[in-house]
Formats: sequence, C-alpha cells, structure tokens
Amino acid sequence: MTVRQGAGVFWRWWTAGTTSQVGSAVGAVALPLTALTVLDATAFQMGLIAAASYVAWLVIGLPAGVIVQRLPLRGAQVGADLARALAVASIPLAWWWGWLTVAQLVVVALVVSFANVLFDVANATFLPEIVSREQLHSRNSLTSATHAATQLSGPSLGGLAVQALGAVPTILVDAASYLVSAVLLRSLPARRVDAPDRWPPVREMIGEGWRYVTRHPVMGPTMWTATAVNFVCGAQLAIYPLYLVRELHAPAALVGVLLAVEGVGSLVGATLTPWITGRWGTARSLVVACLVSVAGAFLVPVGVGWPAYLAFAAGNVVFAGGVVVLSVTTRTYRQTASPPDLLSRVMATVRFVSWGAIPVGGLVAGALAGLVGARVTLFLFAGATVLAPLALLLSPVRSLRDLADLRVDEPIAQRDEVAATR
Repeated sequence: MTVRQGAGVFWRWWTAGTTSQVGSAVGAVALPLTALTVLDATAFQMGLIAAASYVAWLVIGLPAGVIVQRLPLRGAQVGADLARALAVASIPLAWWWGWLTVAQLVVVALVVSFANVLFDVANATFLPEIVSREQLHSRNSLTSATHAATQLSGPSLGGLAVQALGAVPTILVDAASYLVSAVLLRSLPARRVDAPDRWPPVREMIGEGWRYVTRHPVMGPTMWTATAVNFVCGAQLAIYPLYLVRELHAPAALVGVLLAVEGVGSLVGATLTPWITGRWGTARSLVVACLVSVAGAFLVPVGVGWPAYLAFAAGNVVFAGGVVVLSVTTRTYRQTASPPDLLSRVMATVRFVSWGAIPVGGLVAGALAGLVGARVTLFLFAGATVLAPLALLLSPVRSLRDLADLRVDEPIAQRDEVAATR
C-alpha cells in the first residue's frame, strides 16, 4: 500500500488534521464550561465526562489496529469525522430545545471517543506512507508543533467565544471543524488495503501486535512511561477546569488562556525536539524530558490568587514541553522500528495501554477531588508522574544514548554491555 504522490498529499492531510484540532481545542473549553456553568456538574460528573472522552481506547483500542489494517482508510477517516460532527452538533440542538443533560454530554463524549480511536490509529499509520523515512522525524515534530499551536490558540479563542456567545453555541465550532476535515480527507487519493485471500483470526493478529510491543526492550518500557504520563493527563483533563473555576474563581476568558498555555510548552517542546535528541541522543532526552515533566506537574497547583495563575501557567508549560519530547521521540521510533505489516497493531497496542490510562486517571481524579479538593488531587497525581522516568531507568534504555543503538536481535545483557562501552 502506497499513496506517496508528492507534497500536496501531506499538506492536505495536515490541513484536515489542523482544522479539526482547532475545533477540538475550542470545544475542549466549551464542553466543560457547559457542564459547569449550564448544568452545574459535580466533580465526579466532570471526571465522568473526561473519562468518557478516552474510554474507547480501553474498549476497542486493541482491535482498532486490526480494523485499520483491513478497512479502506480514507472511508474510515471520513466516516469518523462525520460521526464526530453529528455527535457534537447534538449538544446545541438539545440545549435549544431544553433537553440538555450531563448524561447527553457523557454520551457525546463516548461517541467522539470511539470515532477518535479509529481516526487516530489510521492517521498514525498513514503518515509513514506519505513521507520518506528521512522526513518522518521532522514531520512528526511538525504535526506535534501544529497540535501545540492549536492548543495555544484554540482554548484562548474558545474562552473568548464562550465569554461572548455562551458555552453551548461555541460548541458548533467543533462540529464545523469535523465537516471541513471530512471534505479535505475525501479529496485524498484512495488508500486501498492489499488484502490476503484469508485474514488470520482477529485474536491472533491482536496477540501478535501485543507480544511484539510488550517484549520489545524499547517499545515496552516507553509504553509504560507514556501510560504513567497519560494517567496524570487524564486527571488534569478532569480537574483543571474545576480547579480554575471553583477554587481559583477564574472567569471564562482567563480559563481559556490558562488552558491554552499548555500549547506554549508543547510548541517549544515540538520545535526543539530534533535539536535536543540530536545533541543528547533520543534515549537520554526521554529520561530528561520525563524529569522535567515531574517538576512541571508539581508546580501547577501551587499558590493562591494571581501567583496561583502564574504557577498554573508555568507548570503547564513545563509539563507539556516534556511530554511532547517524549511523544514525538517514541512515536517516530515506533514508526521506523516496527515491521510495516505490524505498524497499525503496534500503534493500537501502545495507545490501548497508554491512552487507556487517561479515562482511568479522569475517574480517579474526579472521585478524589470530591473528597479532598482539586488542589490536593493535583498534588497527588503530580507524585504519580515519578513513575514515568522510573520505567525508563529500570529498563535497558537507561544505558543508551539513542534508542536505535539497542539491537533487538541481541540478548539484553549483551546490549547493555555494548551500550555501556559507548
């Protein structure tokens, strides 16, 4: 399967993703503010909404790799965009008719979650097909930088739009962005699957991807590192709006700005990742990035009043910067080191485990915040970030300069010896 037909294909793919990301970033402010200000949601309900947004990774995360391998990807992606647009558009319609409830927000989050799983696995699988191996790291950095820029601008625009229009009408921006993305993706060349005469059983294909990742001396440990980070990210998704609105009493426009500063850290991290990994090596950069993220997580819930706003912004920037270095570096390694016929299953396996931790973190954080408050909950989850660098330091990665230095066909003890002599 190949669709590499010039730079135009990549840029249309990039534009589609960027458009939907801007809409999603606006929606990421409008949806929780709808729950808080329109429906007066509790801390647990906020955690439930955040968990529903990612729970599909636990339900279909593993078979998603097999599904993506078997389906025509363009049709699957366009279908996912249309499903997301319809689900999100139902919120302002229900509000207009006076039917909107927290239960509907949870259902919408679930529909979007399931569509996101198939869309994201397909996108990650598609990228190596449209760019050369030499460009892959820079293109991954570009997509992460773009995501960071949308995270920077989207929540700010969302906060201002909520302030001017109200939380519910602003959600229409998210629905429109999915429609634009669907139109752009529909214009890409069809990507057909070279299907065998008879596919192996789904369970066998899932198991092959699972064994490859969990037994891999680099992909296994980095997956558990990402899982620890995403567990904390799930808590942040659930608790940040609650913390800012209920404990720091920030107005809607300021909530948007404070949530948007995550994009500053992500943008800086994505921009500097090629330089950092080139100077220090990919393996060493991962350990440092994880330690930086630990510091950022502890800074977020510090202080009261305006100093608390500044600490939140600074901690958010630092945490996000470290996470992006981790994300870009490990994603590029998986795309280059995985056998092509296993790539979609490798991506699905990693995301099933690591992204599956997001809803768990959201639910746990929502329950904890109802008992001990949002600030204490954020401090407790900051402690959990320590598990991220620990997973790397207890693996062969600790002895490497670059992840590619570790030869997968050599015994682990021998690899450690070779790495130690470099």
